[in-house]
This record gives sequence, C-alpha cells and structure tokens, in this order.
Amino acid sequence: MPSNSMAVAAAPKNPMLPTQLGWPEAAYLHIPFCRQRCHYCDFATGLGTQELIETYVQMLCREIGSPCRYRHLPGDPSPLTSIFFGGGTPSLLTAEQLGRILNKLRERIPFHPECEISLEANPGTLTPEQLSGYRALGVNRVSLGVQAFQAELLAACGRLHGVEEVYEAVHNLRTVGINHFNLDLIFGLPHQTLEHWQQSLQALIAISPPHVSIYDLTIESGTKFGRLYRPGDAPLPPEEATVEMYLMARELLTQAGYIHYEISNFARPGFQCRHNRVYWENRLYFGFGMGSVGYEGRRRIQQPKTLYDYFEQVKAGIHPMSPETALEEAWMDTLMLGLRLQEGLDLAHLQASFGDGKVKQALDRLDPYFRKGWASCDGGRLRLIPPNGWLFSNEILKDLFE
Repeated sequence: MPSNSMAVAAAPKNPMLPTQLGWPEAAYLHIPFCRQRCHYCDFATGLGTQELIETYVQMLCREIGSPCRYRHLPGDPSPLTSIFFGGGTPSLLTAEQLGRILNKLRERIPFHPECEISLEANPGTLTPEQLSGYRALGVNRVSLGVQAFQAELLAACGRLHGVEEVYEAVHNLRTVGINHFNLDLIFGLPHQTLEHWQQSLQALIAISPPHVSIYDLTIESGTKFGRLYRPGDAPLPPEEATVEMYLMARELLTQAGYIHYEISNFARPGFQCRHNRVYWENRLYFGFGMGSVGYEGRRRIQQPKTLYDYFEQVKAGIHPMSPETALEEAWMDTLMLGLRLQEGLDLAHLQASFGDGKVKQALDRLDPYFRKGWASCDGGRLRLIPPNGWLFSNEILKDLFE
C-alpha cells in the first residue's frame, strides 16, 4: 500500500520552474456526476445514471490510453507522485470502475511507489465496503465535502447529507485505515451566523482531521444561489461578518495545532495536500476527463465542457491543444498562485525563470505593502503576511499586475 509518509510538510528546494518542459508528475481526473447539484456549484457536473457513468468510465479510459494524448510531451514519462479524482462526486464510482481507470493510467504512466491518490467524496456516498475497495486500489487520501454542521444550512445549500452522515463517513474512513483525509467547510452561506460558524469549527476540531479547507462562498451566475441572491445582500452575511469568520477559523484552527499553510488550507504537520501544491507552485499536471484543465508542456489545455463534445473528441482520437503559455502569463500565474502559500516564492527561482528586471519591478510595486507589514521579502522569499496580506490579496495582486 502507498503510505502517507510522503505527505508534503514543506516546499521542495527546487520546484519545477514554469518555463521548463517535461512530463507532469501529477494527474487530475474529473468525474462529472452528482446525485444532486448543490445550489452554489458551477462546476462541470450533472446527474448521471449508472449506465451513463459506466459509459463515461469507458471513454475516460479510452482517452488515457490514446497515443495521441501524449504526443506533445518530450522523452519518457516521469512517475506520478499525485493523482486526484475530483468532481462532481467521484465516490459515485464503484471500486471496480475506479480500478479500471487507475490500471489504464498505470499502463501509460508509472506511479511513484508512494503516490498520493486522493478522491473527493460526499458524506452519505461512502460505505465501508466501498472504502475498503478504494484503499485496496491505493487510494490513501479522501476529501469530504462537509460544508456545515447545521442541518438547516446543509438543506439550504442543496446538500443531500445530514450531520450524522459526516460522523459516519469519518468513522468509516478510520475503520478501513484511510487516516489521511480532509474536511471542507464553507463560510458566508445564506442565513449563516457567527455562532453557526463557531459551532462548525468546534465540531470539526473535535473530529480532528489531518487537513482542513475553508472556502468563502462565491455567488456564481447560472447557479441556484446566483438566481436567488445578490452579493452583499441579506440573507448573505455582510463582508464584515465573513472577515470575522475567516479570522475565527485561523485563530481556532491554529490554536488546535493546525498549520495555516495556504490561504484556504490548514494541515497537521506532514499532511499538506501534495496535489494542490502542484497548482500553487505552478508545476505541470495532466487533466483527464470532461471539463478538466491540464498544464502540460507549457500549455494550459482545456477539455470539452459537455459530455457530448468530450465523447465525440475521444471517439475521434484527437486531443485538444493550445498555444504555449507566454512568459508574461506564466509570470502572473506564478505570483498569483505562489503568494497563496505561507512560505511564498523563492526569489532566486523567480530571477532564474523571469529575470532580475521582472522581480525588481514586482518588489517596487509591493513596497507599500512591505511598509504596511502585509508582505515581506525576507530570507530570500517573497510572501504575503497573514492575516491582512491574505485578506487583501486580491487588492495586492491587482496593484502588482497593473
């Protein structure tokens, strides 16, 4: 079995520079099916029958196995150190279906012996037998979409699970030996109060997951929430309340021993999410499946966003391509993503990738924030200083990129 010992505790000394070519060492696989669409969700998902899910699994395996899928990459493949099944609700897959996908992927690309294999899941979709099957296949990390510990808030979000199913899911994970798991919470929900949020944080801390993600609700057009609510209007909490919720989470979780290693993420030592660090360090990764995005060979590659278009593409044996990412875009991506991390960015790597002039220009633009104490470039690293550096990160990045 892959172990959890390779879970990332700190930034690697030499992360891949965004201008380098090579095979990605991480893979994202999108499973675009849910039992019901949540009211805040604008992801590429939909309801799926068992027959449609099976057809999708076959098409996903066909994409993974297609020779044309890898023609733009040089040399031999590098072993995958991280595989992430996202959605949608990947836990709607049977263990047999998940096994077929992993086996097909392993046929094309080797797995690192301690590859982190993560799977998103919703409480109420996991049985002990199913989890045992996943674990036998190498799944060693599960991310549970909890969102809240109040039944009324879960119902208002369109979630199908209740609070008791959260505890049942955690119990099942621990029973089968998947001890590396994440719990998601959302703040800024309609009708959510500070008391609700504090109760959810306390309930989560009592469970003591190794990893925690907290997300500020974003009202997206095209979602049910987008049709019901306008940002800033009741019953959504005011901005002052959501700021207080964020600060409360930081205070309570760090007091409980979690490291606030990224704007929205907390982890016990040794349990940072390896796959998400690939994104934040702007490293290469595969994107397989409908609606997925990959960063492969200097290219941001978007897969079709509808099942029909995705199936037609796979049946035609073609793979979408895009122009190489321009150096300016890579520079902006590197700053925008890397400054989300507690340790920020290595200035020497920035200079090697983009030149002294770009780095000096960035430091000059950030000077007002250095003086405010919201950012620093001490110890050879450029970073934002929480909490204000993270709370105002959008404002800082806007000034940086103008």
